[in-house]
Amino acid sequence: MKPKNLLMVGAGLSGAVIGRELAEAGHHVTVIEHRDHLGGNCHTERDPDTGVMVHVYGPHIFHTDDAEVWEYVGRFARFMPYRNRVKTTAQGQVFSLPINLHTINQFFRRTMRPDEARRFIMEEQADRSITEPRNFEEQALRLVGPALYEAFFKGYTRKQWGCEPSELPASILKRLPVRFNYDDNYFFHRFQGIPQEGYTRMVSRILDHPGISVHLGTRFSREQRRDFDHVFYSGPLDGYFDFVLGRLGYRTLDFERFSYEGDYQGCAVMN
Repeated sequence: MKPKNLLMVGAGLSGAVIGRELAEAGHHVTVIEHRDHLGGNCHTERDPDTGVMVHVYGPHIFHTDDAEVWEYVGRFARFMPYRNRVKTTAQGQVFSLPINLHTINQFFRRTMRPDEARRFIMEEQADRSITEPRNFEEQALRLVGPALYEAFFKGYTRKQWGCEPSELPASILKRLPVRFNYDDNYFFHRFQGIPQEGYTRMVSRILDHPGISVHLGTRFSREQRRDFDHVFYSGPLDGYFDFVLGRLGYRTLDFERFSYEGDYQGCAVMN
């Protein structure tokens, strides 16, 4: 097959992997990134004052059930084992998330076994009159009932999405687990970890190939398509079309930086 001249827009994890695979297949890949660093939203850098590896755009935990994917990223980074065990402060107490048997027993001041807790939630708490949930709120009420919804989902969802839960689709909540055992591992996947040297170093190694040229601080324009056989675009969809229909309602995070000597909250994530 004749080698092609390809353009990859975006130097995040997706762009890096696609670019690497195409380069290994014999094509020439030009990667452009409008920011001044690799890694996209997974960008990491070590804080010069504390030595802490900071996930600049918010924390990213790599997790997969696919052994081939896990082996692939292991070629470019050493992954430190990590289990995402989330806590939340609600109603003057600290609970474990996702909702599990410990959360249920603690919240309702009970000592139920798994089968007892399942019956209790499904028969006494969940609103089974809602057969086809139309939104996030109805899905939560059908899944766990009003007490757990008010304590753990309603306020957090307002903060996270910037709108009422009744305005969000039910599908958002369908992927959140409720467990009737004491497993507090947020993800089900077999392989979980965080690269020891950060995601940016890992992406840099993925892109380290003679068939790849990288240009940071370089914006994409659709006119560039004429110079390449194919363009792979991993940027914002509305940006590709120059925002002709306005900007999509992406949600992001607000960051507040402070330093603390020692262990500030006893866990990695406190909602």
